[in-house]
Amino acid sequence: MRALFLAVYLRDLRLAMRRRIEALLPIVFFVVAISLFPLGVGPEPQTLRQIGPGIVWVCALLAAMLSVTNLFAGDFADGSLEQLLLTGHSAVVIAAAKAAAHWTLTGLPLVVAAPLIGLLFDTGGQPLATLAISLLLGTPMLSLLGSVGAALTLGLRSAGVLIILLVLPLSIPALIFGTAAVAAVEAGQSPEAHYSILGALLIFSALTAPPAAAAALRISVE
Repeated sequence: MRALFLAVYLRDLRLAMRRRIEALLPIVFFVVAISLFPLGVGPEPQTLRQIGPGIVWVCALLAAMLSVTNLFAGDFADGSLEQLLLTGHSAVVIAAAKAAAHWTLTGLPLVVAAPLIGLLFDTGGQPLATLAISLLLGTPMLSLLGSVGAALTLGLRSAGVLIILLVLPLSIPALIFGTAAVAAVEAGQSPEAHYSILGALLIFSALTAPPAAAAALRISVE
């Protein structure tokens, strides 16, 4: 299972490197979308500090949804997904590996860019570190939930819209507790409770999303 996970994971990374423009599109969208808010809202530091964490989280969520549509679509179109499933390999491991590759390509760059983006909203010190940690805990959840939505809508028309309708409501808890962690720090409180909830949600998603995505993949292929 470990060898299968690594093989699928590294394969998706290599394929993404061959399509660099598609891989960079969510990151470019994230940076550009966030950069527009200070221009539209105004330069008031207090206002920017209040809205900054929420804007970063919303843009991260939309950036993840922008790329999750193609999580299984390319392999489904060329038949390689069907071949993988017909070989008897665990569909759960395949779904988990693809979700991990999606997070590496989309979620991890957002986490790395968060400290720099936070400076646009006059966020620094511990609130900025809290924002990065909340994204580190929350963005893998977006990839896992997105893998379920991508598997359920595989081969359907308007799959991108359907994925958004399916995944966005499930992602709201991550959005709420991710922004609440930063708000707690700014209020002089500890963010550990919010970290614990995000960690619990991540563990629950990691345990349930790959089997759900695997079941949906089998149905879509059949």
